[in-house]
Parts: sequence; C-alpha cells; structure tokens
Amino acid sequence: MYYKSFYAFDGKTPVPAVIRQYNEEDFAELIVIQAEAFPPPYPAESLWNREQLLNHVTLFHEGALAVEVNGELAGSVTALKIHYEPGTADSQHSWSEVTADGYLTTHKPDGNALYIADLCVRPKYRKLGLGKELVQSLYHVVVQQKLERLLGAGRMPGYHLQTAEMSAEAYLQAAVAGTLADPVITFLLRCGRTPVGVIPDYLDDEESCNYAALMEWRNPFAHTN
Repeated sequence: MYYKSFYAFDGKTPVPAVIRQYNEEDFAELIVIQAEAFPPPYPAESLWNREQLLNHVTLFHEGALAVEVNGELAGSVTALKIHYEPGTADSQHSWSEVTADGYLTTHKPDGNALYIADLCVRPKYRKLGLGKELVQSLYHVVVQQKLERLLGAGRMPGYHLQTAEMSAEAYLQAAVAGTLADPVITFLLRCGRTPVGVIPDYLDDEESCNYAALMEWRNPFAHTN
C-alpha cells in the first residue's frame, strides 16, 4: 500500500497533506473533482465515471493515488503499466487507445513502463504544489515496480493561441527553451519530465488543437537507452 504524509505550503504556511491509494468510497468525490478540474471546453465524456474508477482500483491499485489536504480530497493521479519501446510506433497513440477510453483494460501486468492516464487537482488547491507531489509519487511507483520509465502525454492548452505562428513541434521546443510558458508543459518540465515528441490527434481538446506532448521520466536505477 502507498501512503505518504508531507507538508504542502500555502504561501509560507505548512499544510498537512497525505497521498494514498484511492478506494471505492472516494469515487463520488473524485468525479466531482474531475468536473472542477476540467471545465468546458474540455469534453465531458472524457471525465471519469464510476465503472472506470472501479477498473482503476481493480486492475492496478498501485497506480490509483489521491491526495488529501486536512482530510479533504484535493486531487488524484491514475496510471497503468504498458509495453513501450523508444523510437517505435509506441510513441504515436491516442489517449483513447492507450487507456481503453479510461477503462484501463490495456493495463499490462508485465509492462516495462508506467503511463499516466490522468492528473487533476481541485482549482482551490493548485497553489499548494500538489500536482508535482502526485507526479513524484508515481516516480516512487516506477522505482518500486522496477520499471524503465514514467510516460504520459501532456496537453498543450496554450497552443491554440500560437497556431498561426508555429507548428506544434515548434511550440513544444519553445516551451522547453523557455521562450514561452505553457500551463501544462512547463509544469511537467518542473516535475522533472523531458519531451519525447508531439502526438497529433491525442485527445479531443480544442485548446491544444488535439495535440499533446509525450513526456517521460526515466528510472535512474534502470539501464535504458
């Protein structure tokens, strides 16, 4: 079982928080949190439902983590294990394909990589740095499971403002170079993730023009290319 207690910071004030595996009794609140974290134009059909959440805790409970602040659920992260080979067609996929539309029936118990299906934090708690703590908790899972890397495709919600000026690939390069900041990509860079490439048609996402950036974190204890 995963359980981590720590202090988040609200400005200069320490706030007690816990990251743990989520369970069936959390489902109703997790669905509310998803709606708060991803308002329109994010497609409502992409938000979790109870059947999906039940699959998450049944198929790979180690990858179903939630964060609490002062006893209130504040966010969650969900992951599954997949087979991944760098430089192959594995890098080109949609969210629907890799997560089985969020039901995670694509989970491979003998997979070599952990893949983030979702990360969300309640807006009122975002200033506490909980998203970064959730991502780093998955790094712990990668190491504990002796996997090669953590993978996940980040939205590029600022890209719709730049489509007339640059390609999606150039936009990602500019975010990495620091010449522009993207709410998601810049956050992932701060979490220690590095870009693998751009995926077109990853998700029905108006703000990202359906693009996403595949990002990875390599297990420093594993020998990978």
